[in-house]
Amino acid sequence: MNEQQAARVGILGAAGRMGRTLVQAVAASEGRVTLGAAFEHAASADLGADASTLAGLPASGVAVQATLNADTFDVLIDFTRPEALAGALSACRQRRRGLVIGTTGYSADQRAAIEQAATEIPICMSGNFSVGIFLLQRLVEQAASMLGGEFDIEVVEAHHRHKVDAPSGTALMLGEAAARGAGRSLADDAVYAREGHTGPRAAGTIGFSTIRGGDVVGDHTVHFLGDGERVALTHRASSRMNFARGAVRAAHWLVGRSPGLYSMHDVLG
Repeated sequence: MNEQQAARVGILGAAGRMGRTLVQAVAASEGRVTLGAAFEHAASADLGADASTLAGLPASGVAVQATLNADTFDVLIDFTRPEALAGALSACRQRRRGLVIGTTGYSADQRAAIEQAATEIPICMSGNFSVGIFLLQRLVEQAASMLGGEFDIEVVEAHHRHKVDAPSGTALMLGEAAARGAGRSLADDAVYAREGHTGPRAAGTIGFSTIRGGDVVGDHTVHFLGDGERVALTHRASSRMNFARGAVRAAHWLVGRSPGLYSMHDVLG
């Protein structure tokens, strides 16, 4: 693709809440990317509709379709559900297209499939594409390196009632950042549920708490709890546009990259 030519973006789940926000973010990208294709599942009532019109924008001539045609995009953005992964990977691998993944809740086998596909195509995957969350990760890791030996670490997250996985991908990212800073392994030290007579808190563990309700876009707080003092680092998202802008930025960055599994750390530097 010519460097002066805007990258064509395909959007999975284009008629959904996040999909429509992604369409808006593409339109607001000042020509860095254009909307090349919009996809929905075969039973969607929005098939055939103009994707931009669905997003409250002037018509773009890009109709929502069910068949993933990789000839219509340079990079595909997927913020849907884990069930859509196989089709997205297959389409992108066939035409060597880039893939931006914002979906969370993948199984171990699905993660292995992503890693395998990344040997053939460039993939940018993140539990959160917000620039603010990127900053929070760094702050959490730094705080954990200074406080983690004497302070207990707890991650609390809240999302809307429709979110189907818990804890959120972002919460896990923050837990990983805390574990790195404290010199621990999240796989060994994470505690995802407490109920009944749990006994005293085990030293060195990293706890997670989940809230689901209303229309909360996404709130995350990492607590460092010591004797006589507490430190809390918080990020609150009030709009999905934060995630959409980051994903579009990642899509633009991904064009022309070598195969590999990238993250927002690579995109933002």
